[in-house]
Amino acid sequence: MFRRFTQRLSESMRRMMYGRYGLDKLNVFLMTAAVALCLVGFLVSRFFGAVGALIGTLTSLISYGLLFWYLFRVFSRNIEKRSLENRRYLTLKARLTDRSNRYYRCPNCRQTVRVPRGRGKICIKCPKCGEKFVRKS
Repeated sequence: MFRRFTQRLSESMRRMMYGRYGLDKLNVFLMTAAVALCLVGFLVSRFFGAVGALIGTLTSLISYGLLFWYLFRVFSRNIEKRSLENRRYLTLKARLTDRSNRYYRCPNCRQTVRVPRGRGKICIKCPKCGEKFVRKS
């Protein structure tokens, strides 16, 4: 009986999520950040008196906003837009964790150009438009 109930529940969840975006790396980050902020808000409000209560309330509101954004993205039917948001998040995360390269924008065409760090002043040639500009790496 319990097995049949779980199968029906699983099937109804599968039907409900059909055509929806679901989970990705940005959603995992949003959920983790929301839980962490909620925990920090609780601890601050618990141990720092009246000022802590105000800070705890603000962090709780921010964490609720992140949870709402997470749920909105999970149940969204606009898959293209959610994929674009996730791609932007992954690009930003890769740039922040990339310690061996620097990223510049071409002043002419705004193309992003990656150059190795620690080479001093270098002349960078844009691969898209051929513009040359000098930057410190």
